[in-house]
Amino acid sequence: MTAAIALSTARSASTEEPPWVRWCLIFLALSFLTLFLFVPLATVFHQALKKGVAVYLNAIAEADALSAIRLTLIAAAISVPANLVFGVAAAWAIAKFEFRGKSLLLTLIDLPFAVSPVISGLIYVLMFGAQGWFGPWLQANDIHILFAVPGIVLATVFVTFPFVARELIPLMQAQGNDEEEAAISLGASGWQTLWRVTLPNVKWGLLYGVILCNARAMGEFGAVSVVSGHIRGMTNTLPLHVEILYNEYNFAAAFAVASILALLALVTLAAKTYVEWHFGHDERTIIQEHAA
Repeated sequence: MTAAIALSTARSASTEEPPWVRWCLIFLALSFLTLFLFVPLATVFHQALKKGVAVYLNAIAEADALSAIRLTLIAAAISVPANLVFGVAAAWAIAKFEFRGKSLLLTLIDLPFAVSPVISGLIYVLMFGAQGWFGPWLQANDIHILFAVPGIVLATVFVTFPFVARELIPLMQAQGNDEEEAAISLGASGWQTLWRVTLPNVKWGLLYGVILCNARAMGEFGAVSVVSGHIRGMTNTLPLHVEILYNEYNFAAAFAVASILALLALVTLAAKTYVEWHFGHDERTIIQEHAA
């Protein structure tokens, strides 16, 4: 027993770093966060309010800014629910069933992570542009995809659709099929099993994926920039409006509008932390119940 205790003590001592090493690592981490996160964030709000609150509010209340805010909310309001439905369906199919083409579906889900957003925007131009595959037919029927709201929504959906699915797939796989099989054996239908067993078990992971999806939808720049046409007051989202104001040397207005995106990032971070805490708390409760 004494030898075992001595061996355990020696192992813990060998893996414990000296205090100065821990403090140096903490200092480096805090310095990195300060330099690349806190300072830029503080700079955005400082520049936004540099000329006073009146200038700040006027920049946000300006017609083009309100149009950009409205279009950003529309794109997010359509793309997030669409990706929510797709993410749940894809995750449920991949985690709970075996079928041919499963690996292909996983690859397609990861595609937006591997492809540049600008390239995805160019693909839509090749498909729906005047010289594209469907361009002549769209023009003949007076249907506008590019340089209009539908193109912006399509580009936003493409770059955001992995987030919900990728949060749910490993979670559903880790939980296994035991509870679903038990529910079905007791007479529950597929929809009842989904609504009463599967979704309640993954609610925090689902909310986490929705939060990340919404943040990406509102902050997307590359793909939306290609398909929007930069029509001021019509097809500019918040990131595009910030770029236009900055290129016009209207720095106060540019930083004022950018502060909205910064506030969105802070709200997203707070919501993400809250969900992670709840998710971790639920996991600890389940472990304790099983241990008891």
